[in-house]
Amino acid sequence: MAWDESSAGGTPVGPFAPGGGNLFGSSPAENKAAANDIETDLEPDTKRASDGAKESMNTAARTLDGWETASGLKKVVGTWDQQVRVLMGRLGAEKASLRSTSGVFFRIDVGTGDELRRVRSNLDEL
Repeated sequence: MAWDESSAGGTPVGPFAPGGGNLFGSSPAENKAAANDIETDLEPDTKRASDGAKESMNTAARTLDGWETASGLKKVVGTWDQQVRVLMGRLGAEKASLRSTSGVFFRIDVGTGDELRRVRSNLDEL
């Protein structure tokens, strides 16, 4: 458990502290906003930048046709394509993870609540 050193006496903070149940690292709204940023900004901007760089390399390779440099540039374009596919896949996976996180937390909370309701105590009879 973390302690807030700025308060007198060192008040505990965190999900187990009094009033600390809302201290997740992110909220469903923040996750949704981050996923939307990936979809509307990062993915299209990455694709656009990648396509521009690829076209520049292809143009340079065509200009230098017949030189060893041209074959080197063609190899670079192949490697570039592969790396961009990996990056785009990673962005897509991160976006999907951000969108599913809230649902996962909700299902865990419901499951934990169901388990706690099944626990019986001798005090239940009083």
